[in-house]
Amino acid sequence: MNRSLLYRGLAILALVALAVYSAWPLDEKIRLGLDLRGGMHLVLQVKTEDAVRAELDQDQDRLLRLAEKEEIAGLSARADAGEAGADGAGPVRSFVVAGATAEQADALADLARENLRTSDGDPAWEMTRRGDELVFTMEDVHARNLERQAVSKALDTIRNRVDSFGVAEPVIQPISGTDRILVQLPGVDDPERVRDLIKETAFLEFRLNDYPREGSSGVPREQILAHYGGRVPDHVEILPVRPEEDDTGRATDAAPLYIAVERRSVITGGDLKGAGPDVGQFNEPVVRFNLTPQGGRDFAAATGANVGRGLAILLDRRVVSSPRINSKIGDTGIIEGGFTPQRVADLALILKSGALPAGITYLEERTVGPSLGRDSIRQGLRAGLLGVALVALTMLVVYRLSGINALVALVLDMVLLFGGLAAFNATLTLPGIAGIVLTIGMAVDANVLVFERIKEELRAGRTVRSAIDAGFGKALSSILDANITTLIAALFLFQFGSGPIKGFAVTLSIGILVSVFTAVIVSRWIFDLQLARRERVERLSI
Repeated sequence: MNRSLLYRGLAILALVALAVYSAWPLDEKIRLGLDLRGGMHLVLQVKTEDAVRAELDQDQDRLLRLAEKEEIAGLSARADAGEAGADGAGPVRSFVVAGATAEQADALADLARENLRTSDGDPAWEMTRRGDELVFTMEDVHARNLERQAVSKALDTIRNRVDSFGVAEPVIQPISGTDRILVQLPGVDDPERVRDLIKETAFLEFRLNDYPREGSSGVPREQILAHYGGRVPDHVEILPVRPEEDDTGRATDAAPLYIAVERRSVITGGDLKGAGPDVGQFNEPVVRFNLTPQGGRDFAAATGANVGRGLAILLDRRVVSSPRINSKIGDTGIIEGGFTPQRVADLALILKSGALPAGITYLEERTVGPSLGRDSIRQGLRAGLLGVALVALTMLVVYRLSGINALVALVLDMVLLFGGLAAFNATLTLPGIAGIVLTIGMAVDANVLVFERIKEELRAGRTVRSAIDAGFGKALSSILDANITTLIAALFLFQFGSGPIKGFAVTLSIGILVSVFTAVIVSRWIFDLQLARRERVERLSI
């Protein structure tokens, strides 16, 4: 045996051994997708009006602060009740400023035009007059941009949370043209906790108390209504206090309590820069947070001007705590509320991965059982084995003993394919099984091209060695053309396709590469090995 043949054989053996090492055992090394392994399927809708409302509250408050700096006093502002409805529900795109004279109105319009701008530098608000009031309406382009940004930020936030659990190949993508997000989580290790943390939208807000005005743990709703004489002011809303939890983190049966807070937010989750678990002054679990520079300035201004007043900390429109502001607070603070250590760890994880810019509505939620996956795997294996058996029979009948060459190459093709899936941490899906079956056909197709070329050369009177050389040489360009074009299509499917399509593209791409290797390199080595055993070869069983 010459050295070239030996080295090629050792290289092939090493590659096969590496593939076996990467893929064995299959049940541990090959990750299965949602359709095979089971898992969670969610369709979420982003409440984009929350993001728009938060922007409105911030700009409304900012305009009043700018007016104070310009010594324009006596102004008040509220969300436009005519658009939002009496109860404040519905999309809010405008706010009303009252108490401005005609000269002050022009000054306010200039302030809004110069300071309240979009990310592109265009004016974000249009001012109109309505009697003695000034109505600032958000520009449609700005509102649409905020809605798109809310969906994009929610997408990134959910992805960060899911990644922290190490879920294999999750599908997290927007549903084109809507405010909805598709989430598929195959084989989650702790489905209950993952479900709870994804549902925990963690829309964080800090709002000033209106009643009780100082820090409070909450009062009955009837007491709040009595304080306002039965009618809650437009700039105030009554929100529930998060129920107390026992040591296991479950809510107790204590009577529900409420706090009346201002509708406008001092800061929101979008102003967070980071968060982590910590302990409070009495060694109780708390969450410590840091703010962005702008968020820190807004927070410092609001707390500095309201010392002695309560500051409600809201998560998903529930008051988790309402401490009293004792002094001006800068760009760092804590969230406390009688949390358990596990609750603090989860809340810090949620906030650190990114607080959602808007609330989330769950339109669809279902758990895909693994029984469907087992049936799919069983049927896929049957289809694959049947395909291999029919291909093997055809190759043996048509190409006789040379068909064994193709079968050996086909077996190695499957070994290398699964080794590649394991090495790249790819996920096998039901469409991926279809890609494997297609790979079997494409691998044999390359052998057919070579064998037919060899037969043509033999019929032309060439010797066996010469016919084999010519067959592989002439078929190579056709094999590469067919497989490269298919590989390009597979790469486009992977780049732009959704989860199941990507699963098909992954197995097809890896299958194409290994099938070219086995058809051109392995099959040729087997022929050369047969020829090396005999000095003179008169016939070839093909």
